[in-house]
Parts: sequence; structure tokens; C-alpha cells
Amino acid sequence: MSSQQIASHRDNAEVYRGDALCKQKMCELLDKISMPKGLLPLDDLVELGHNRSTGFVWLTQKKKKDHTFRLIGRKVSYDTEVTAFIEDRRMRRVTGVKSKELLFWVSISQIFIDDSSPGEITFGTPSGLSRTFPVSAFQEEENKK
Repeated sequence: MSSQQIASHRDNAEVYRGDALCKQKMCELLDKISMPKGLLPLDDLVELGHNRSTGFVWLTQKKKKDHTFRLIGRKVSYDTEVTAFIEDRRMRRVTGVKSKELLFWVSISQIFIDDSSPGEITFGTPSGLSRTFPVSAFQEEENKK
């Protein structure tokens, strides 16, 4: 499904290739929409695309990545393709991101920072359930391997 979505938004999109360039552009995009830079801690990025007219963004990485956000004790899985429609303080129709809740992996479909609580970030599921955490838990980690 994601590959079809990427193909349909590829026309008129800015496409970047290579890990270093993609990470730089990813940080710039997250900064532009006022999201924490550590929200998508992806490795070995192959491609990043952004269709400004539709707000669609995609990231492809060589292999799936599991990451634990230590400050909140949450494990998150990022598939080889991560897609979303972005706007200020919001990522809608997210694909390729799952969070571990107790024994189950739950798909994340929406990520946003509400104007009334700028210090909190909320993650929503397709079923309408959501969880809120401090934005500080998703800041870029200083100490890399």
C-alpha cells in the first residue's frame, strides 16, 4: 500500500537519496512543522520524498528499525517505508510506525502537538485511541553509538 501511495505522489515531489542528505532533509522537515527532531530516529535511509502540494512525505530505509525512547520506556518499530501527510504540528495518515503496548504492537496513524499543550505530543491509532507524552522525550539524542 505504501509503495502505491509513494508512486502516486512522486510526480512534482522533491526526492533526495543517500543517508546523510536524507537525515539532513528529515531534520529540516521536522523543524519546519514544529516537531521534535528525534521523532524519526531512522538509519540507513535510502530515499526521502516530499510533495509540497499534497503535503505527502515518504522515507525509505534499508531495513526495519526498532527503537526505544528511554525517557518514556516505549519501544517503537519503523518499517522500511514510513509515510505521512504533514502540516504544522501534525502528521496525519502515518504508515510504517508501530508502538509496543503491553504485549501488542499498535499502528500509529496520527502524531500531533496541540496548541493548548505545546509541551506534549499525542500519538493516535486508527481506532481512535491516543496517548500523550512530553515532547522532550523525543528530542534528538545527544549520544550516538
